[in-house]
Amino acid sequence: MNHTRHGSPAVIYLSHGAGPLPLLGDPAHAEMIDNLKVLASRIDKPSAVLVVSAHWEETVPTVTVGADQPLYYDYYGFPPESYEIAYPAPGDDALSDAVRQALTARGLPCGTEGERGFDHGLFVPLKIMYPEADIPCAQLSLIKRLDPAAHLALGEALAGLDLENLLILGSGFSFHNMRAFFTPDTAETARANDEFQQWLVETCADPALSQDERTARLIHWENAPHARYCHPREEHLLPLHVCCGAAGRPCDEHFRLTIIGKAASTYLWRPA
Repeated sequence: MNHTRHGSPAVIYLSHGAGPLPLLGDPAHAEMIDNLKVLASRIDKPSAVLVVSAHWEETVPTVTVGADQPLYYDYYGFPPESYEIAYPAPGDDALSDAVRQALTARGLPCGTEGERGFDHGLFVPLKIMYPEADIPCAQLSLIKRLDPAAHLALGEALAGLDLENLLILGSGFSFHNMRAFFTPDTAETARANDEFQQWLVETCADPALSQDERTARLIHWENAPHARYCHPREEHLLPLHVCCGAAGRPCDEHFRLTIIGKAASTYLWRPA
């Protein structure tokens, strides 16, 4: 697909829920499903989508290549229909090439991957947001060492992708403590998560923060209240760092919601 240059992209960080459950009618994901539809309604339908998924880590940033992308059902223990989900969105080599060029221009390495396919960090939210599966997509990995400054720099490099009507989608989860998902909340644990979500909202949305202050908060996110309770491992948070780096400013809208009984948040930057 050919793209023309057209200003800054739309950027969304979303909380993608538990595996395929949002597509299986799970009532604990009802607010999430509604939120994804709202997010899609807030921007023009994209011409292409670049997804940074929490479920893919490589030594260097790596982008999918190839027009025909299989789905990678990177979850286990779910009903048989979970492994029959279809989302035949085409790959987008023009977008992948542009990603490589944008990273190279900032001195960042960029690998390519032609066989892995699109994981559920891509196909679960996009099947809800854009069910026609008619938007070309590419997927970009996290960096395995999970360094927050490196992911902010990755986002800053992606800010150079001034392609027409592009959506950069950070697919993670603003709360991701797997043990806690299987444990009823207490007043203490609910308060801990709420305080962390509020810290995220302040970091991403407060116009009084300079971008340098926002960046410093994100680099030192472990200093946030209850950070390691909410993210024992940070792979589901780091797509937010990429989004904040790509946007370079406070978000335009944020949403608080409950997913699987836990407080979560999503963030939207409209095209500038």
